[in-house]
Amino acid sequence: MPTSIIDEAPQRTVHRYRPRGDPWWRRENRSTRPARPPILLVPPLAAPASCFDLRRGCSLAEHLVELGYHVYLVDYGAISFSDRALGLEHWVFDVIPGAVEIVSEDVGGADVNMLGWSLGGVMALLTAAADQEQPIATTAMVGSPFDFESMSMGAPIRRLAKLTGGRLISGLYRMLGGAPAPLTSLGFRLTAIDRIITKPLFIAENVLDTEKLAHAQAVDGYMRNMFAYPGRSFGQLYHTFFLINELYDGRTELGERTVDLADVRQPVLVIAGDSDVLAPEAAVQHVGGLLRGASEVQLETVPGGHLGILTGQGARRTTWKLLDEFLVQHNRLTADG
Repeated sequence: MPTSIIDEAPQRTVHRYRPRGDPWWRRENRSTRPARPPILLVPPLAAPASCFDLRRGCSLAEHLVELGYHVYLVDYGAISFSDRALGLEHWVFDVIPGAVEIVSEDVGGADVNMLGWSLGGVMALLTAAADQEQPIATTAMVGSPFDFESMSMGAPIRRLAKLTGGRLISGLYRMLGGAPAPLTSLGFRLTAIDRIITKPLFIAENVLDTEKLAHAQAVDGYMRNMFAYPGRSFGQLYHTFFLINELYDGRTELGERTVDLADVRQPVLVIAGDSDVLAPEAAVQHVGGLLRGASEVQLETVPGGHLGILTGQGARRTTWKLLDEFLVQHNRLTADG
C-alpha cells in the first residue's frame, strides 16, 4: 500500500497509509474527527513491518484502509550494533507513545486504536499500561504471548540456560551486540519446520494455483528478511521473559519503572492461533486473567499459525472479521462511518 511519512525519530518512522490511487501530494482536511477512528499498527522487534502489508489481498493495512479507517504504522527500521544498549523500555516508554501522540495529532486529537502482532502486541499493551493519560482507545493483540512457560519453542533455551547457568547465551548476545539478523531469520523459519519439509509436495500439489504459490513465496521472503535484536532488549527477553517468566503475574520491571497490566483500563482484544507453534493458545490467552482493570477483555482463537492468523489467506474470514467487529463496538463512528 502507498504510504506517507508523517514523523521520523530514532527507531521510529510513522507512516500514514493512503488509498490506492491517492497521489502523495493530496492534502486531507484534518480539522474534524475522521469518519472512522485511527489505527496504529505495532510490529514486533526484529521483524519487518511489512507483516501488516504482506501482499495485495492478504494485507491487513489494505483491508482497514478500504473500510475507511485512518491507518498508521510505526516502523523501527533495521537495528545496528550501535543500538545494542537499547532496552524494551525505549520502545514502551518512548517510541510507541511518541507514535500514538503523532497519530492522534494527525487526526485532530482522536483517541488511537493500537493493533500489535507477536511481541508488538506485548509492547503495545505494556505501553497502554504504563500511562493511562495517553490518547488510546483500545488495544488488540494477535499471537502475543504472556506465559512464556507455555511456549514449547523456548524449552531448549531454558534447559541450556540451566546447564550453563545462563552464561553461554548471555556471553554470545553481549559479544554480538544482540541477536544477529541471520540467527533471527533461522529461528523464525524453524517455527515452521514442517512447512519447509513439505514445501516440494506443496508446490507439486498447487502448481496451477498461482495465488497459493504467490502467497507462499511472500511468506518465505518475509521469514528470510528478519532484523537483528538489540542486545539489551534481547537480554531482557531472554532473562526476564523466557527464564523468569516475569510477565506471568502481569508485572514487569522496565528500566527503573514497574509496569502492571492491571492498570490497563481500555477494552482489549486477544486473538490466538490454534496451531501457533511460536505463541501457543495457552501462552496468548493467559493475559485475560491479568487485565483486571480493563473495561472489557475479548479472548478469541482462530485457525492458523503465527503469521497466518495475521496475514494468511483465511485471515479475512477470522482475525480480520473479529477485529472489524471489535473496532465498531468500541469506537463511536460518525454518520458516514
